[in-house]
Amino acid sequence: MQKRSDEIWESSILPSLTELIEIHALSPLFEPNWKDLGELDAAIELFCKWVEKQDISGLSYEVHTIADKSPVLLISIDGTGPGEVIFYSHLDKQPSNPKLWSEGLHPLKAVRKEPWLYGRGTVDDGYGGYLCLASIMLLQEQNINHPKCTFLIETCEESGSFHLPPYLEKLSTNLGNPDLIVVLDSGGHDYEHIWTTGALRGLVSGTLSVQVSNEGIHSGNSGGTIPSSFRIQRILLDRVEDSDTGEILIPELHTEISPEIIDQAENLVQILEDELWNTFPKVDSLESVSKTTLDMILGMNWKPSLCIIGADGIPSIKNAGNVLRTNTDLNLSFRIPPGIDANFAISKVKEVLEKNPPYGAKVEFIPDSIADGFHAPPLNEILGEAIQSASMELTGLPPLVSWSGGTIPFMAMMQSKYPESMFLCTGTSGPGNNAHGPDEKLHIPASKRLTTVISAVISALSNDR
Repeated sequence: MQKRSDEIWESSILPSLTELIEIHALSPLFEPNWKDLGELDAAIELFCKWVEKQDISGLSYEVHTIADKSPVLLISIDGTGPGEVIFYSHLDKQPSNPKLWSEGLHPLKAVRKEPWLYGRGTVDDGYGGYLCLASIMLLQEQNINHPKCTFLIETCEESGSFHLPPYLEKLSTNLGNPDLIVVLDSGGHDYEHIWTTGALRGLVSGTLSVQVSNEGIHSGNSGGTIPSSFRIQRILLDRVEDSDTGEILIPELHTEISPEIIDQAENLVQILEDELWNTFPKVDSLESVSKTTLDMILGMNWKPSLCIIGADGIPSIKNAGNVLRTNTDLNLSFRIPPGIDANFAISKVKEVLEKNPPYGAKVEFIPDSIADGFHAPPLNEILGEAIQSASMELTGLPPLVSWSGGTIPFMAMMQSKYPESMFLCTGTSGPGNNAHGPDEKLHIPASKRLTTVISAVISALSNDR
């Protein structure tokens, strides 16, 4: 079966994925004009053309649209055995700056350098739908029973999936009552093991705007009299983050870390040792904020953190004049641990930042994205054994469970909608893949292996009856 997976990837998936890379397909948050541009529709259309060329029995598909919401593709494959599965992936992308990519690479140009396929949207998450459909193809070609399969492929994930909830309501009947929900938007700490994700952090983000004047003022006249908007930003940021340690200072954004979680983290330390820190593309002299690998693992997955991901009101150095600027706007992105309510968290962030503005400046925090974290229930014994067996056969190594500091809003949405379902969150994201960053790339051999593993799990679900 692994040989056939390799053939499907080489002859069919990689050529189509190469074309998908060429479509900008920015998520709605990053491209307000997405509907007129039609790039999200083009991404779905390209994927559907690939689907039509595959010999998959019992398959049907339909593109769904709701008013001003970005489109959703729903694919259904009739089951040959009992059970129901929902597969999830997305086709929208993060923005990219071609100037930051290495020589010879470009976010909209597919480049293969073994073992990688470079291009924006490869590992996040263009490959997901292809991989999951191929896993069913493998079963059908071997006349192995599989459950009813529904593929939900959205185009708003990189924006926090804020367009998805009405689709989940509208398509509730189509989605059925899944025994298992498979999400291909994650990964692990190396490319030798098969990794599953047991938990994901949530996300709350927004723009913190500080205004001090109605027009620019000569810095010689204003300096020492009018407080700069940037200095007020520094004061406000000190309310929410310790600038020395990076610790988030809002208690409501923290969760208690159980002894079980600490034990699991210590097991990961034995596997990762110092390699986790070494995988980051950092400058040589940089030191970690974490004292130990254990602290690093817990900090990345079970503690809140803050990143400044954008700024307005600040001209480039080349265009800067000796002027006290009217305003400084910063886009704040908080990751929050599983179990923290994102709506409550964003309200606390807003309260802390807007209360008693320094110097009476005009301060406003405008939320733009929220998503709850996720903590997976355990798989049943049959599915666990299927992953174990497939992993040992393909890699000679046992599968491993880790966590992700990133966010997949769909997971919390679906867990709320289907509290009795099992979840398998996996993927081939790993060290150096640079999802969201320059030189994004997909590890091809790991993706080929995971296709076969998913086949084994889906087959086991139908036989667990």
